[in-house]
Amino acid sequence: MTLEHFDPQCRRCPRLTAHLSAVRAAYPTYHAAPVAPFGAQGARLLIVGLAPGMHGANATGRPFTGDHAGILLYETLHRFGFGSRAVSTALDDGLTLRDCRITNAVKCLPPANKPTTHEIRACNGFLAAELAQLPPHAVVVALGRIAHTAVLRALGLRQAAFSFAHGAEHRLPAGGVLIDSYHCSRYNTQTGRLTASMFHAVFSRAHSLLSAVDAAGVAAE
Repeated sequence: MTLEHFDPQCRRCPRLTAHLSAVRAAYPTYHAAPVAPFGAQGARLLIVGLAPGMHGANATGRPFTGDHAGILLYETLHRFGFGSRAVSTALDDGLTLRDCRITNAVKCLPPANKPTTHEIRACNGFLAAELAQLPPHAVVVALGRIAHTAVLRALGLRQAAFSFAHGAEHRLPAGGVLIDSYHCSRYNTQTGRLTASMFHAVFSRAHSLLSAVDAAGVAAE
């Protein structure tokens, strides 16, 4: 796979291609295709999710937009200055991201929200391209263990050396930081496994790390 961050015509995974065709037939107005990353290339905060949700990104064409998982995410991004609005509803709702980009480990909707290992690996080159484009001292937030593992694979790092845990920080070879978070899914938030304060703490830390880089740059000048 060449180092490209997204292919809107991707058909590398037969199961996902067939599933999207079936969804498109059942829901003609849905995006039902690979979902592009959201936010400018070169942003210093990269958020990595799992995959598009059936009635969220798969419907709207924007990551974490239109379903429960996006409620906490976009409220949090707005709280810490990474988003222009606290709610994301559609591609044309006027929301913009600031120094932030959102992508997924798998760009297509998987059946039952569960991609196979083969599908995660087939999509990993796109994530590798995203990571290769990050500026120095960037922060990557992995939403869930699968996203965490996909980031490590894309960077060629040993899984055993970087254990997943909510709030865990991992220094990356290029100088950036990987922060782990439980996924902001309906299940996690409604069962209390992930609270708003826990999620806010992850992005507060990401904001502090980027602010420290800014301050160091000003001091150096």
